Amino acid sequence: MILGVHAYLRMNGNGKVAVAFYEKALEAENLGVQTYGELPENPEFPLPDEAKNRVIHAQLRINNTFLMLSDTFPGQPYETGSQVDVAILLNDVEKSKQVFERLLEGGEVIMPIQETPWSPSYGQVKDQFGITWQISTIVEG
Repeated sequence: MILGVHAYLRMNGNGKVAVAFYEKALEAENLGVQTYGELPENPEFPLPDEAKNRVIHAQLRINNTFLMLSDTFPGQPYETGSQVDVAILLNDVEKSKQVFERLLEGGEVIMPIQETPWSPSYGQVKDQFGITWQISTIVEG
């Protein structure tokens, strides 16, 4: 089941500052900020020092909605005007894969849907209209 559709902002290294700003400006509840440096170490993908304090995921609750954001990874392009994605939260892995495939029709894969440290099924797809969707499964157990 789809749990919700929310704005997902991309920052360029100032994610922590943005979280504090939106927390105050929107009277939001900070539900957590995770940095790249908090991810499990991967010897095949060493983390550069300039990435360690960048935000990989932050979530703010604003009444019954969410605002999420992350920083770009150092070296990734940052293009003004393309800082907002749409995040879809689901509670079923198979349904998330189904939604991913449907949005992929006529589009392109940015990140294949896969298990990550924060989700059993996460992926990114740019649809045929140029909109980037982040599909994320949350399984409570």
